[in-house]
Amino acid sequence: MIGLAAAVWAALGTVRDPELDEPITDLRFVSACTVSGDGVATVRLRLPTFFCAPNFAWLMVADAHDAVAAVPGVTRVDIALDDHFVAATINEGVAARAGFVAAFPGQAQSELDELRAVFLRKAALAGQDRLARPLVDAGWTPEQLATARLGDLPPSSDLDRLRQRRAEVGLPHGPDAPLLLDPDGLPISAEQVPLHLRRARLTRVGIEANGHTCRDLLGKRYAI
Repeated sequence: MIGLAAAVWAALGTVRDPELDEPITDLRFVSACTVSGDGVATVRLRLPTFFCAPNFAWLMVADAHDAVAAVPGVTRVDIALDDHFVAATINEGVAARAGFVAAFPGQAQSELDELRAVFLRKAALAGQDRLARPLVDAGWTPEQLATARLGDLPPSSDLDRLRQRRAEVGLPHGPDAPLLLDPDGLPISAEQVPLHLRRARLTRVGIEANGHTCRDLLGKRYAI
């Protein structure tokens, strides 16, 4: 089962914290992952605090379940979140494939698709800073940045990441797509470039700062 275990771990690596836009495996949110001889995948998840937002927690547990269940050779998924104030509700709801609203009757008003889209748009905005910042440092003008297309940029992991985030939320992501877009997918004019890049920078810094905080809290909570 070594090969299957590796495939399950790789699948978990595709699951991201929606706010931090990082894989749960890199964030060390996966505390245990085993696969039995008959293909039962057992996964345990943990979060930085006891009171992490239930909607974020639900997304990660549900996404992890779906990702592992899709691995060829996995016969059953046993996934659970530990040490969280609504862990039992989340675990039962995900196992039953009930949906967030059904799992939290009278509390949740809608499913979490729009919340996921909001954070994907933020991740796409932050990704523009990663790609545009070196161009600004190299002397590109607002006019050049406003007319730059994704296909004009050299291949990189940051470019792949931006394209994936845009694709997931339905924003232009092909080679002819503008480098700079607002969260609704509208192009940025040369006059708007300075303010847009400041917003992109602040968004990126905020996401990365939250990531550092979560890592610190998780490390202190579990002494890792």
